Amino acid sequence: MSIARLKTPDSYPCYPAWRSSGSYGMVTLAARAVAASVLVVSAGLIAGCGATRPAPVADRLPPPKPAARATSKSADAATAPRQRPDFHTVKTGETLYGIALEYGLDHRELALWNGVDPDRIRVGQQLRLHPPRNVVAKPLGQPAASVEGRPLGAGGKPIPSGNVLAEPKGVRVPYSEENYAEISKSGSAGTAEPAKPARTAAPGEPDWGWPVSGKVLQSFAETASKGIAIAGTSGQPVNAAADGRVIFSGTGIRGLGRLVVIKHNEQILSVYAHNRQLLVKEGQAVSKGQKIAEMGDSDADRVKLHFEIRRQGKPVDPLSVLPPQ
Repeated sequence: MSIARLKTPDSYPCYPAWRSSGSYGMVTLAARAVAASVLVVSAGLIAGCGATRPAPVADRLPPPKPAARATSKSADAATAPRQRPDFHTVKTGETLYGIALEYGLDHRELALWNGVDPDRIRVGQQLRLHPPRNVVAKPLGQPAASVEGRPLGAGGKPIPSGNVLAEPKGVRVPYSEENYAEISKSGSAGTAEPAKPARTAAPGEPDWGWPVSGKVLQSFAETASKGIAIAGTSGQPVNAAADGRVIFSGTGIRGLGRLVVIKHNEQILSVYAHNRQLLVKEGQAVSKGQKIAEMGDSDADRVKLHFEIRRQGKPVDPLSVLPPQ
């Protein structure tokens, strides 16, 4: 191809339009201007469509937190009170007394609700655990009135309370080293220790006290002991741990020997087992610290007290509510 031909616009299709001075160059420039205008308008339309399209909302929401929701449900379940079922099916080896204790009920009320003899229930029988509509639960009895003890004087007559509370009169003695040492000794012996602050019970919780004073032989285990074992001697007094009403006094629950069950309110009761002798009757109101039995080894391998606290029939650790010994 010659150099002369390259200089001619019509001789080569790729010849630059700006090099032409004729009509061919003008047409090419006009076509390029139209193409540029089309591109600008198209870009504007695309930008306008992009600006008016709403942003997706779902993509901006935070992801759900199933773990926190599950934790909240588990915490609510832990704090919720135990729900008593409507019925209980009697299993082999169960007694009406044991079933009543398991659900925190009075065995006499349980027998009344179901119209059965407490000593005659059969395997597979369904027992109602709530009173029928036409049966009204009896209120708890009031604690027995406290008895005031007074020392007896000559002839067995009570000494007037004024003399009991009266302070001894002072006596003058001549000064000597012997008398001074004697007075100093008696003064130090009469010095009283500061009283420990009383434990305040939580709302709805009985004012607990230890049923006996002794070493704890066995700790609480809900699946095994369901209470604590306290050491002691045969015949040692067993006292009510709080005010309440006796709902069971006798035998009938395997492995506990002679036992007493006290109901303190509609939810809480206490159990005292392995006694040698029982001193209270069913339906009797008792007060905290009152002697209810004597420690023994009935249905046990040694002398001890098996002590339980149950809330709606469920065992709780007595050491969590008892004051320090």
